[in-house]
Amino acid sequence: MRIIVAAVGRLKQGPETELSARYRKRAAQTGRHLGLRDVEIIEIKESRAGDAGKRMIEESIALANIIPQNAAVVVLDSRGESIDSGALAAQLGKWRENGRPAAVFLIGGADGLAANLGEKASLRLSFGKATWPHQLVRVMLLEQIYRATTILTGHPYHRA
Repeated sequence: MRIIVAAVGRLKQGPETELSARYRKRAAQTGRHLGLRDVEIIEIKESRAGDAGKRMIEESIALANIIPQNAAVVVLDSRGESIDSGALAAQLGKWRENGRPAAVFLIGGADGLAANLGEKASLRLSFGKATWPHQLVRVMLLEQIYRATTILTGHPYHRA
């Protein structure tokens, strides 16, 4: 199963980029033992449209175009479900066991995601009610993906 993190916008050089790369590499290494392929990052250009609604639609279309057929789609949404690391690991394990070709995690732009992407979601995931910078959301998501792989392999990184 492929793990894809698709985000609107690019990470600029700095500590967030370094930390993201570190967790991505760790998740890929640990995930190999589970039959997971490399953790892929796809960055979608931010729309230049003047209207917020049009930006959101253009960015959501670009994200929708990268979702493989039959993939499990996870939309990061502050109104989504706040689940613990064990539940996320269990969900990834179920998708893998059910033969899903990929789990795609979508991080929208500053204006959010179009409603139709939320309708495609297998899971709407929230990191709480606070508003987080997109760079930190990516770091937190990659850490949670790494943590999920360690839980599924019985690695001692996760201690609940």
